[in-house]
Amino acid sequence: MTFAGSYRYLTGLGCLLAGVSAVVGLFPYLYMWSAVKTAICTWSNVDAQILISYGWKAVISALVSMVLYFLALLCTHYCAFRTARNLKSRAMHRLMELPIGTVRQIGSGKIRRIVDDGSAQTEAYLAHQLPDLTGAFVTPVAVLILLLFFDWRFGLISLIPMGIGAVCLSQMAGPQLKEKMDQYQNALGDMNNEAVEYVRGIPVVKTFQQSVFSFKNFHEAILRFKDWSVSYTISLRLPMCGYTTAINSAFVFLIMAGVLLIGDLSAGEQALDTALDLVFYLLFTPVCVTMMDKIMHSSENTMLAKDAIERILAIMREEELPQPKQPKMPQDTSVEFDNVSFSYRKDGKNALEHVSFRIEPGTCTALVGESGGGKSTVASLIPRFFDVDQGSIRIGGVDVREIDTEELMRQVSFVFQDSHLFKTTLLENIRAGRPSASREEVMRVALEAQCEDIIEKMPQGLDTVVGEKGVYLSGGECQRIALARALLKDAPIVVLDEATAFADPDNEARIQKAFEKLIRKKTVLMIAHRLSTVCGADQILVMRAGTIAERGTHQELLAQNGIYSKMWTDYQQAVAWKVGERNA
Repeated sequence: MTFAGSYRYLTGLGCLLAGVSAVVGLFPYLYMWSAVKTAICTWSNVDAQILISYGWKAVISALVSMVLYFLALLCTHYCAFRTARNLKSRAMHRLMELPIGTVRQIGSGKIRRIVDDGSAQTEAYLAHQLPDLTGAFVTPVAVLILLLFFDWRFGLISLIPMGIGAVCLSQMAGPQLKEKMDQYQNALGDMNNEAVEYVRGIPVVKTFQQSVFSFKNFHEAILRFKDWSVSYTISLRLPMCGYTTAINSAFVFLIMAGVLLIGDLSAGEQALDTALDLVFYLLFTPVCVTMMDKIMHSSENTMLAKDAIERILAIMREEELPQPKQPKMPQDTSVEFDNVSFSYRKDGKNALEHVSFRIEPGTCTALVGESGGGKSTVASLIPRFFDVDQGSIRIGGVDVREIDTEELMRQVSFVFQDSHLFKTTLLENIRAGRPSASREEVMRVALEAQCEDIIEKMPQGLDTVVGEKGVYLSGGECQRIALARALLKDAPIVVLDEATAFADPDNEARIQKAFEKLIRKKTVLMIAHRLSTVCGADQILVMRAGTIAERGTHQELLAQNGIYSKMWTDYQQAVAWKVGERNA
C-alpha cells in the first residue's frame, strides 16, 4: 500500500463495498425460498402479487449487490493502476541506480518478468482478487448464520462436506504452498531468462540448422519447470480430488438427512416445514460451493501477489555502490590498477588475481589473450560496473570509489562489442551520448564516425526510427552508430571492448577510421582479438587466467618469443589461409 499513495484509502473502501455486496448477494436466495414456501403453503389459494413482490425483491437485491460490487471494483482498480505504475516506476528508477554488473548478473529476462509480470500480478490482485477475498471471508459468517437459523440440523449437515473440504484445502495451503509458489516463480524466472538468451541466438540456431537442444541451458530450464509442474500436480492430486468431491456432495448429505428427518409428508405440518427448510438448503448449497472455491483461489492468489511484491522489493533492496562522502576530482586521465583482485562470486574463483599496470594520459593500452582470461573484467572495473575485492583502481591518482558516479561516467566512454540501439531515431540514438547536443553536433560526429552511408540510405535520414517498418542495421553499422555516440560524449578515457567483433571488412575499415577520431588525445584501453589492430599500441598486456602474463610493445613482445609471439604467428597463418590451399 505504500506504493499506492493516497489511493490506498480507495482499496479499503472497495473492500468494504465488496463485503456489503457479498452479504446483499445472499438476499435473492432468501426471497426465492420465501416465494417457493409461499407457493407450496398456499398452493390452493396462492396470491400472485405476493410471489411477484418476492421476485422483485430478489431482482432488486441482486442489482444492488451488482452495483455495490461494480463500485467496489471501481475503487480498487483506481488504486491498483496507481500501485502498478508506481511499482514499475520505482523499480526502473532503482535499476538505474544499481551498478551495471548487478543488473547483468540478474539477467534482462528475469528483470523483465519480475517487473512486468510482478506489477501485473499485483494489479490483478488489488483490482479483482482482494475485493473477492473480502467477500470470501465475509460470506462464511453470513452463510453460517443462515445455515443454522432455519434448521440447525440441516445446517450442521451442510457444514460436514465444507469441513471435509477445509481439511483437504489445508493440506494444499500453509507454509508448503508458499514454498511451492517460490519454487514456481523461480522456475518461471529461470526459464524466462534462458528464453531471452535463446531468442537472441535464433540466427545462429537457424543458420546451423540446430534445434532447441543446442541451447543446453534453455532446454534444461524447460525440463526443470516440467519436472516441477508434474511433481507439484501429482502431490496435489489426492487433496484436490477430495476437496472437489466433498464440497460438491452437500446434496447427497442433505437428501439423506431429509429422508430421515421428514419421513412421511402426510405426517403433519412439522414434516412440511422440514421439507420446505430442505428446499432452502438445496437452493442455498451452491453458494457454499462458490464461497469455498473463492477462499481456495484467494489463498493462492494472495501468496502469488506477496511473492511478486517480494521479488520487486528484492531488486529495490539490491545495494548500490557506496558513494563517496567527499568526492575527489581526478588530476589527469591516467588509469592505474594496483594489485587488483576480483571475483564475480565472493565464494568463487578470482576472475582477476593481483593485476597491476598503468596507462599514461593520452596513450593507448591493448589487452589481448585467451577467452576468459579477464580482459572484459578489467574493462568493466574501470567505470565501476563492480567494485574490486582487493587493491584499487585509480583515475588521475584518485581511487574510482572516491569519485562521484556522475563524474566517473563523464570521464569514461565505453564501446561494447555488442552495441545496443534503442527503438528510436538515429538522431536520438547518437544523442544518448550527450542529450543536450544540437542536431548539427550530432551530424558532425556521425560523419566523423563514418556513418554518412548509413544516413544516406535511410528513408528519413537521421530521423529514421531504427527497428520500425523493416529498418535494421548490421552489426558493423550498429558499432559505427555507437562510436558516434561515444564521439559525442567526448570523454577523456575510452574503453573499447572488441568494438570490431561483428564487423565485415568494409565496416571494419570504416570503424578503424572512426577510431582515429575517437581516440585522438585520449587515454585508451582496447580489447582486441585481431592482433593487427593493436600493433601500434603504446603498451600491450597479455592476459592469461586472470593475470598479466606478458607486457610490452608489439616488437618487445615478439622478441620475448612467448605467449604473444605464438599468438602473432597463429594470427598471421590464419590471415594468410585461403580456401583450396594446403601446406606442402
